[in-house]
Amino acid sequence: MTNSGASHRSVSSDYDSEALRNSLKKRAGVIEAMLDRLIPQVSGPDARLVEAMRYAALGGGKRLRGYLVAEVAALFDDRAGDDGAYRAAASVEMLHAYSLVHDDLPAMDDDDLRRGQPSTHRKFDEATAILVGDALQTKAFEVLAEVGTHPETAVRLDLVLTLAKASGAAGMVGGQMIDMEGEGRALSLDEVRHLHALKTGCLIRYSAEAGAILGKANAEQRELIVSYGRDIGAAFQIADDVLDATASAEELGKTAGKDLAAAKSTFVALLGIEGAQREAEALVRRAADSLRIFGDKAERLRDLARYVVERRS
Repeated sequence: MTNSGASHRSVSSDYDSEALRNSLKKRAGVIEAMLDRLIPQVSGPDARLVEAMRYAALGGGKRLRGYLVAEVAALFDDRAGDDGAYRAAASVEMLHAYSLVHDDLPAMDDDDLRRGQPSTHRKFDEATAILVGDALQTKAFEVLAEVGTHPETAVRLDLVLTLAKASGAAGMVGGQMIDMEGEGRALSLDEVRHLHALKTGCLIRYSAEAGAILGKANAEQRELIVSYGRDIGAAFQIADDVLDATASAEELGKTAGKDLAAAKSTFVALLGIEGAQREAEALVRRAADSLRIFGDKAERLRDLARYVVERRS
């Protein structure tokens, strides 16, 4: 996407990539350490399962979802570097990792690569990969329910309920079902928007909303954060569609060109690369507008919105 037209460059002309890169790296390091702590190595009969859980959840990825949790929480609470926000960030990364493990299975997207490494079912086996996904999903909710995530029961319950809605049949899992049923069938643009709002967007939206929940945002603030998360989730998926069509497997860390091979209806298939980019740009502008009331404290979140349409992986 770096070679798109002038309109694309205008969206990102004030994008502080170095500041965002440093911020992402710093928070990703803390999230990685938290995942390591929450999924410790064990010995005994369950050692293989835990080893595979750690393989799937640790050692890779930008931690974008976890970053959103911690960065949004920091808008409302300067103590957002405490364990609570990072426990919630690790939780959503576990949930995301489970979804990738299951997506890669032969019965789903059938992909042998993830983040440039063998996918979990290739590194271990299919049965182990299924159990890894199950275990990571349940661990994600366990972490949210524990008092270490937040001292107030109502806050923890809100996190659990909101994640359940975002990741279940009316969210991520439902989107995956629609995606599978849509292979080889022409979907309308509205259908594609709905599909990806569920499959990809719900978990990104939740990640932003979780930060607002932890920060005990008021109703107006929370709705603005939800709008921001919804828009960058949509922009993220459009960028994924463009990358699938234009990037190499080495850049992506997974098999490239799979959407076309599976005859999937995508934003690129329906709008073309330039049309898809224009839609993503509009979403980025709208996401940035949602953050206006937060002033300079939200600058990295604005940068993140621009980053999702500029990334090459």
